[in-house]
Amino acid sequence: MNRNTSLRGWVAVALCALGLLPPSGLAFAQTSPIASGGETVAVAGIENILIRHANAKGNLILLTGGDGRLDVGPNGQFRSGADNVLIRNRDAFAAKGYNVLLVDKGTNLATAVETMAGLKRPVTVVATSAGTPRAAEGLVKGAKPDRLVLTSAFLSKESGPSPSVMAILGSPGRLPPTLVVHHRQDGCRFTRPAGVAPFQAWAGERVTVKWLEGGLQTGNPCRSRAHHGFNGQDTELVALITSFAGQ
Repeated sequence: MNRNTSLRGWVAVALCALGLLPPSGLAFAQTSPIASGGETVAVAGIENILIRHANAKGNLILLTGGDGRLDVGPNGQFRSGADNVLIRNRDAFAAKGYNVLLVDKGTNLATAVETMAGLKRPVTVVATSAGTPRAAEGLVKGAKPDRLVLTSAFLSKESGPSPSVMAILGSPGRLPPTLVVHHRQDGCRFTRPAGVAPFQAWAGERVTVKWLEGGLQTGNPCRSRAHHGFNGQDTELVALITSFAGQ
């Protein structure tokens, strides 16, 4: 092994340890921080990434988890969040026939919905983990998507110690038709499976719940490589979301 190869190896190990590269053998595909065919667009002054489909059947607006930051730059590039379950599947969503908007932190959700509605309806907001209370806040502030998808969500007080979608909305009347996708073995303390039933009872006929099982659990239970991030189940998750969005 030459010196340059050795150096690259040590760099890769260091990046993996810092969580900037996925470990070898990870079930989901490694993703680069650029959206295939994506363009950087401003939504209410915040740069987002839009992936257009030539014959779109609708629109998906993706809200990542964590702090909501993608750090979008020019030409469809971004610097954070590439392995988030929704963001890593951006091209898979587009391949199913949708325009896809990757939303960066601080974007006004109501404006994002209006912008995408100008391209095509229906508009479905898809949020995961800590993005789910941000989606609820957007609804309270006037966002009016046609549908809503909540994955690994902060649904109710039984979900864990964080503001929940129920608490933020106050009334199920603010919900559009909603799909909840949750993993039965989700080990994140903010998205306990026990939080699903109270939310379903509260929301009534407005919500449909789909459970996933299996996949892989690796590392932090609240991150993308765990059941919380549907590790190893990307194809199934994308199918559930796009099927619901196309109803």
